[in-house]
Amino acid sequence: MDKDELTAWALKNGWQVMAGCPSLTKPSNPKEAIVRMVFKTTVVNLEVKKPAGKWEKISGEAYNKIQPDPDTEVPQGLGFEKIPSFSMLMQENKDQQVFAKMGGAPKRRG
Repeated sequence: MDKDELTAWALKNGWQVMAGCPSLTKPSNPKEAIVRMVFKTTVVNLEVKKPAGKWEKISGEAYNKIQPDPDTEVPQGLGFEKIPSFSMLMQENKDQQVFAKMGGAPKRRG
């Protein structure tokens, strides 16, 4: 997958571009990115924001080694499995965007 394919996948799945990077936000603070993909010339890095506010690289991989999962389309090889509750975070961001377009906020689960 290249930068454009990764960006298209991210935007289709609840990510938003913040400070030039596809990012996922905190459900409780949708203006603060906590996961982002940083595109370099030949690689993409996956980073998470630590509680102290500093970004930490979780993984990085060359574009040509990242392939979409045939069933879920989630890019494989980038390290998403290293982020606890990644799929839930992505779904909450996607829900947030849908409800924002409808003019309301999603109800909290739990």
